[in-house]
Amino acid sequence: MSPLVLPTLSVSNLPQAGFDEYKKDIPHGECKEVEYFSSTTGVNRKAMVYTPPGYSANNKYNVLYLFHGIGGDHLEWLNCGDVVNIFDNLYAENKIEPMIIVMPNGRAMKDDRAIGDVFAKDKVEAFDNFQNDLFDNLIPFIESNYSVLTHRDNRAIAGESMGGGQALNFGLKYLEHFAYIGSFSPAPNTNPPHILFANKEKILSDLKVLWISCGDKDELLNISEGVHEYCVQENIPHTWYLNSGKHDFVFWKDCLYKFLQEIFKPAKKE
Repeated sequence: MSPLVLPTLSVSNLPQAGFDEYKKDIPHGECKEVEYFSSTTGVNRKAMVYTPPGYSANNKYNVLYLFHGIGGDHLEWLNCGDVVNIFDNLYAENKIEPMIIVMPNGRAMKDDRAIGDVFAKDKVEAFDNFQNDLFDNLIPFIESNYSVLTHRDNRAIAGESMGGGQALNFGLKYLEHFAYIGSFSPAPNTNPPHILFANKEKILSDLKVLWISCGDKDELLNISEGVHEYCVQENIPHTWYLNSGKHDFVFWKDCLYKFLQEIFKPAKKE
């Protein structure tokens, strides 16, 4: 299948005012906490699952797995990112395709709370360990309990900061699972570009969207710039979004708003 080729670009447009605010007179989705057993950690783990307005078991839905940063957990996007409002408003404006959003705890360890020294070695390593929990436990749980499409073309992965690194590391490594990748201000856990793009030919043939972004005042800008520059050098199609911003949810909400409108688009008819 040919990839959806997105140009490399720098843009400065912002979402419309109120894109992340609650609007009373529109249909609303539901966001619920779920619990699943993790064979990776040996304990039950939690995730937040957003189902769109009008969700029905009679329909099949795309799935976005959305990851948090090093100091967060499965509640971070909900508490800091206004995700429910962003999703609901985009649905009401008919700007995005129907999808379920899964927000897990990306710190796969027995005590996965974001307490104490979140930069401790075992906690940082738990973010890499999450790939095992994701594929062995969380994705099977979602596909067993929700009416979702299970082909890679119907699955996306994205995240901010540490979660942005996870999105690149996992998404590019496991292309059989994901066709869309969004990385917002990726952190130092991001693999070097030559490792990320080791499977270049498969990336070129299979990946539909690679979306990389960072704020111009972000102290971690060099990481996303390094990925972007490698893509330019190797002629890897991607979207590069550089805008005024810092390493915070003000910028990441803007990124999510834009990324959601690029994924799961129906194939264009000739």
